[in-house]
Amino acid sequence: MRETFAKKIEYFFINNSVPIIFIILSAFAIPLSGFSGKYLIQEMIVRLSRNSFLVASLLIPIMAGMGLNFGIVLGAMAGQIGLIFVTDWNIVGVPGLLLAMLIALPIAILLGVFSGSILNMAKGREMVTSFILGFFINGVYQIIVLYAMGNLIPIANKEILLSRGFGIRNAINLTNVRQALDNVWKIDINGVYIPLSTFIVIAILCIFIVWFRKTKLGQDMRAIAQNMEIAKAAGIDVERTRILAIVISTVLAAIGQIIFLQNIGTVNTYNSHEQIGMFSIAALLIGGASVAKASIPNVFVGITLFHLMFVVSPRAGQELIGQAQLGEFFRVFISYGIIAISLALHAWKRSRDKERERHAMRQEG
Repeated sequence: MRETFAKKIEYFFINNSVPIIFIILSAFAIPLSGFSGKYLIQEMIVRLSRNSFLVASLLIPIMAGMGLNFGIVLGAMAGQIGLIFVTDWNIVGVPGLLLAMLIALPIAILLGVFSGSILNMAKGREMVTSFILGFFINGVYQIIVLYAMGNLIPIANKEILLSRGFGIRNAINLTNVRQALDNVWKIDINGVYIPLSTFIVIAILCIFIVWFRKTKLGQDMRAIAQNMEIAKAAGIDVERTRILAIVISTVLAAIGQIIFLQNIGTVNTYNSHEQIGMFSIAALLIGGASVAKASIPNVFVGITLFHLMFVVSPRAGQELIGQAQLGEFFRVFISYGIIAISLALHAWKRSRDKERERHAMRQEG
């Protein structure tokens, strides 16, 4: 009995080691930063509303056993193209956001089908393949926005074009749709601003994911994650189902990027999308998710812990050693290091699980 309890405690700490580490780091850094509780609560609410949709777009491929989809940057690029056109046409408010989503939708679907087809050729290596795909499509995106727009693709608004007459400027001001979704319904509780309309959209996505898991397609994805060969023998079209998982993730990422950028109010045309995959995956892993298993609570816990460290680490670094730059270095360390640690833990857990299965089989024999 004692051994079983000890094993449970050990397994709990192994499975939740990353969030536990970040809770300890936060407990150490928050007092050093000197920020008030109200300020930190406001920052976390803003960052939850800004990032939750993007991070939740990672859940479907994990459900299908495809691991962490670094390719959500493809959806982010589609969302940015939609925002560029909406800015050019000067469509304002929520109609502008909806039009941007409609423009991004077919682009995201095409990119999702392309990405899913490539990943089907790289079974077992989906994460590294989707990471490289992001670089490849980024090159195509750069050609389109830097040379085609204003040249082959008509752009009427000269303010968003480079001085040479074609190519989009490095930064575009989204004044026409800035916080359009956030401002539909917002409340103020003791000086803390809460964009309820944005959280309602996030809640709808969470309900969709819960419902989707219970559908036949969702059950098929979970069966494929368990064992691809058995799923195929049961009559499931494995390759089509995997493509659909990536398409859904890419479309959700496009919508998530539009929600993200309307909150910020500007688009860095050539690099707003580049770190989206890395930061979203890092946040999900910090929330206690793994390569093989992730849930909606992991999304919210991860964003809170990840961005809490983002907010307090520069000030804590300033107070600790007199250099706020330490916090900036720590951000980079977090985003890359936590992914490396999580992948190593995943490999170790798989090895432990296989060893446990072999031990159980020997005992049965």
